[in-house]
Amino acid sequence: MKQMLPQCVLLLGLIAASWVVRADQASDMQKMLNDQVMAKPFSVEDEAKLNSYIEEATKRGTPPKSEPSKYWRRGYTCNDLRRYSWNDYRDCSYYYRYYGYYWPY
Repeated sequence: MKQMLPQCVLLLGLIAASWVVRADQASDMQKMLNDQVMAKPFSVEDEAKLNSYIEEATKRGTPPKSEPSKYWRRGYTCNDLRRYSWNDYRDCSYYYRYYGYYWPY
């Protein structure tokens, strides 16, 4: 039994060290994600254009495009499409406001 004690202590030490490494990796990943979000441009002017487009389309009674963007992936939101195309972002936003949910895909 005494012979197993050093091995158990070593094993527990390795487990604790791996938890510390994982915590550091998670922290680094969160920092990287935060940096990516902050690097994306946000323009109030773009939001005003989007709102006016949606208001006009609603007044005309034009339904949103039912076909999702070619960049659309499961789990995306409209903001994920901004990096690809303003039109894709606009169409997604209009669809979401019209139906209350994202494209089923």
